[in-house]
Amino acid sequence: MQTLYRNVLGGRHGLIGLGLLAALIFVVFPLALDVFRLNLIGKYLTYAFVALGLVLCWGYGGILSLGQGVFFGLGGYCMAMFLKLEASTPEATKIQSTPGIPDFMDWNQLTELPWFWVPFKSLWFTLMAVPLVPCLLALVLGLAMFKRRVGDTYFAIVTQAVALILSVLIIGQQGWTGGVNGITDLKTLLGWDIRTDSARLTLYFINGGLLFACILIGRFLLASKLGKLLMAMRDKEERVRFSGYDVASFKVFVFCVAAVFSAIGGAMFTLQVGFMSPSFVGIVPSIEMVIFAAVGGRLSLLGAVYGTLLVNFGKSYFSESFPQLWLFLMGGLFIAVVMAFPNGLAGLYGQYIKPRLARRRKADTGSGVTEAA
Repeated sequence: MQTLYRNVLGGRHGLIGLGLLAALIFVVFPLALDVFRLNLIGKYLTYAFVALGLVLCWGYGGILSLGQGVFFGLGGYCMAMFLKLEASTPEATKIQSTPGIPDFMDWNQLTELPWFWVPFKSLWFTLMAVPLVPCLLALVLGLAMFKRRVGDTYFAIVTQAVALILSVLIIGQQGWTGGVNGITDLKTLLGWDIRTDSARLTLYFINGGLLFACILIGRFLLASKLGKLLMAMRDKEERVRFSGYDVASFKVFVFCVAAVFSAIGGAMFTLQVGFMSPSFVGIVPSIEMVIFAAVGGRLSLLGAVYGTLLVNFGKSYFSESFPQLWLFLMGGLFIAVVMAFPNGLAGLYGQYIKPRLARRRKADTGSGVTEAA
């Protein structure tokens, strides 16, 4: 029990941090916001899954991936395929030339469902495919790169290339993927209408629960021997290799974990927003996701969540209030945070707030000892 308290919950300070974030997500936001705004927060939190993965592979492992949107999009597309097939029953599509297939396939003159779509008629297969498909891609990419000791800038460029290739492929294969419009008009999950206010509220809480599960998994990994090895590899990779550890295997593992986290976020995004498109797969969204982790603090799991909320809130506020200037304002916000707090919002806590709390606790302990004497 003590190990669980220390390693997973992070001790006293870690438990307080989790409690504050839980209160914000599960109490403050639902009570203070209407359903539309709450669903918007839920969408932001799906991006936080990607930021959590980046904390593991970039912050601690030193692996900068500029293609995490690929795994986010793959998870989202897997879920969207199931939802689209459920909405494309022969009765619902009887006006099409070929009833029983998604509408965009009929528009592109397909006469039967592609073979790789067929398994997604099963929810259980879909739930397995959401983490496994991105994980397999990350495994192949990681083995190809890390076993050949490709890292740093070159790895970042390769992940960008993968993001570009996949987005172009999705757009080009319009009859199979929906093209630039993506997969839209998603209505039900096993007959449950996901467009209602009650469904959106339920999905918001499920999303928050999954996010906390990923945070706890991340804390467990970082508190284990793996976490220490990741930091050692980030700082002195050759020394770790000479100590007899298989550096490439550890890198592949943490990269796959980050891909699975991203895919879960993508699947929840599809459920909450009701569509998935290639605009979430390419280079630009992948770089934005790195910004989320950088603003929150690339060495803090909780900081990544706060950074995601802050950047996306700023993006929404500036685009609504200053539609002509919002891109400049977002850039200014990012530059200001990074220049003022190089370690992100979590660095602000570690540099100013945590030492002050420690001094106060020490003073209280000292005064207690004096009074007892």
